Amino acid sequence: MRSARDIARGVAAREFSAESVTREALAVIDRENPRVNAFTQVFHDFALAQARRVDADLASGKPAGPLAGVPVALKDNICLSHGRTTCASRLLENYHSPFDATAARMVMGAGAVIVGKTNLDEYAMGSSTENSIFGPTRNPRDITRVPGGSSGGSAAAVAAGMVPVAIGSDTGGSIRQPAAFCGLVGVKPTYGRVSRFGLVAYASSLDQIGPLARDCADAALVLDVLCGKDEHDATSVDLPTPASHNTLDEPVSNLVLGVPTQAWSTANHAGVTASLKSAIDTYKQLGAKVVDIDLPLSDYAVAAYYIVAPAEASSNLARFDGVRYGRRAEGAKDLTDMLCKSRREGFGPEVRKRIMLGTHVLSSGYYDAYYTTALKVRRRVKDDFDAAFRAGCHAVLMPTTPGPAFAIGEKIGDALAMYMEDVYTVGINLAGLPALSIPAGSASVGGATLPVGVQIVGQPFEEGELMRIARMLERAGQSAGMA
Repeated sequence: MRSARDIARGVAAREFSAESVTREALAVIDRENPRVNAFTQVFHDFALAQARRVDADLASGKPAGPLAGVPVALKDNICLSHGRTTCASRLLENYHSPFDATAARMVMGAGAVIVGKTNLDEYAMGSSTENSIFGPTRNPRDITRVPGGSSGGSAAAVAAGMVPVAIGSDTGGSIRQPAAFCGLVGVKPTYGRVSRFGLVAYASSLDQIGPLARDCADAALVLDVLCGKDEHDATSVDLPTPASHNTLDEPVSNLVLGVPTQAWSTANHAGVTASLKSAIDTYKQLGAKVVDIDLPLSDYAVAAYYIVAPAEASSNLARFDGVRYGRRAEGAKDLTDMLCKSRREGFGPEVRKRIMLGTHVLSSGYYDAYYTTALKVRRRVKDDFDAAFRAGCHAVLMPTTPGPAFAIGEKIGDALAMYMEDVYTVGINLAGLPALSIPAGSASVGGATLPVGVQIVGQPFEEGELMRIARMLERAGQSAGMA
């Protein structure tokens, strides 16, 4: 599969048609998807109709969009009026959205062709894409291993060459962790930079939509399309789009990177530590100054996240009651019985667990002890990052995950082990900062060589600078023959 930018250039120049690119992508999906289970739905006819419309518009003299003819996969918790929006849940397995999410509308408006919906952990609650009614997604780099979660289907679709780019959502690392596990670039924008309208909410103050791609240039191309103020989302910010694609190859002069002491945890896999050291050495060779910083509250970020996120989930998922839409249980004795049975039958075990936890921490007598305390920790987590930026750091560099992709089934029964996969990512969502994961090395596990990513955390609404910093590392790796 060609890069998104090469496809867009070629289609715009009429060197080849959007329809031919789409047919090629659909053929690869039909061949590869049974192996990795990345897609929940594939839109053959709908995709070809979109592609023909792009070709017709170009033939009539209309200007080409920045994503003209680019096949894109959409995570199945982002609403689209075509097909179903299932959130990989039994409760919504037959739900048809009456509208398009803003993110979907923006990529289609830029000329992209949405070829299907991708698998995820149910309601985006998970770190492995195993909690799905469609079964687990497999990592294309090693099909015995998970692709990460919850945007594992989107990551696997790109890593397997089915599409050049995909759209995911990130509440606590759900774009960045799959990117690291699958050897991709995954971007979580600043909270408010991309509209959440049409994203089925997990935790409204944490959720963000972003791209996954094989390199920084494709990620930046899609990111620029996604960004912008939306009147349908009160949290979206009215700022100029970052135009990161146009400035990508401009190095950041006098770059200062902060590396937290917490990044050197003894719990890290040796390959993760080696990749972080390698990234630091590369940046130093490029002229960057790398300084030690301390993020003391990051040790509490996972605990705070797993109070704040379930609390918001318990509220957001209250709407799924079997009354207005979604699965309704049969044989109920009365309304209360119907509500209870519908939710019990419709929600999977991980979702039920998080709803109960969230309801508990919001209940009378526990609200101050848990939820209010977690919000105070959240504030302090952001303060720690702000202090690093005030001290002169352009960005913070750390691992994306403590280890490479783990085996399917290895951690599904151990909640604590699964939650600790998010140890380096959840704090960024709590702070609302932009961050990305970029491939930085590999780790050897049981004879398999698996990709490892490093995470770069930027200042609020500085996605353009963040992408430039990442591109410096990527370009150095390419020139050294490592990419």
